[in-house]
Amino acid sequence: MPPESESRYGKPAAGWRRRLYEIVFESETAAGRAFDKVVVVTIVLSVTAVIVDSVPGWQPRLGSALDVAEWLFTLLFTLEYVLRLASVERPLRYARSFVGIVDLLAILPTYLAILVPEMHALIDVRVLRLLRIFRIFKLTGYILEYQLLAEALAASRRKILVFLSAVLMVVLILGTLLYVVEGPEHGFKDIPTSVYWAITTITTVGFGDITPKTDLGRFIASVMMLIGWGTLAVPTGIVSSEITARRLQQAAAPPPGCPACGAGGHAPDARFCRLCGAALLPKTGGVS
Repeated sequence: MPPESESRYGKPAAGWRRRLYEIVFESETAAGRAFDKVVVVTIVLSVTAVIVDSVPGWQPRLGSALDVAEWLFTLLFTLEYVLRLASVERPLRYARSFVGIVDLLAILPTYLAILVPEMHALIDVRVLRLLRIFRIFKLTGYILEYQLLAEALAASRRKILVFLSAVLMVVLILGTLLYVVEGPEHGFKDIPTSVYWAITTITTVGFGDITPKTDLGRFIASVMMLIGWGTLAVPTGIVSSEITARRLQQAAAPPPGCPACGAGGHAPDARFCRLCGAALLPKTGGVS
């Protein structure tokens, strides 16, 4: 099954654009993985600069350096955006996609700040670069785990919904009961406020902004704490069991990986790499 970018944006048939596409959109080669790693480091550094720039005590001392760093990051992201547009057959479709809009928002505020100085506050939109990190899950070392978690959550959704509905009923009943027992004079001024208290109690958060004052109220709170302590592990167990089941399925027939270039996505019975032609390692039955 071709990658989503290959089917939506169009993968060039040959030439330098196909090679560029394999580097900027795919992570099955050494060059593609290196490109993704550089993008990740740049994203982290750029977001760090945004955070540092927001600290009043640091901004005056590092103002010039932060400005230079911002322009450097903007130029790098601009180059990446242009390379992505140049490497696909349908650049307009990529530009209008979610990831394309995020790429544009990563560079647009800096240029807008020059054209319209009053819009300098839009620089904070650069934090949207954090969203780009999710694209780097294409890396071979992460994509299998990401897909595994997504499949486990999808398979567990009915069980999790049933569990959440049971928790919701407990929260609603005990929250209403606390409203009756404690009353507005102790901070439980209405049922929604009491339900809010019940949620913070059963999740063991306990902000402490509302606390029961009567002995009966404290007893009910103690019961909710014990219920919360016992129910926190339920969704974790549901998802963990699904992940374990899928890991056992994958271990039965893991796809071979190329020892030369690291390319993945081969058929279970493939003997040679589809990119570099190197011989593939025999299956060992383990999970990569």
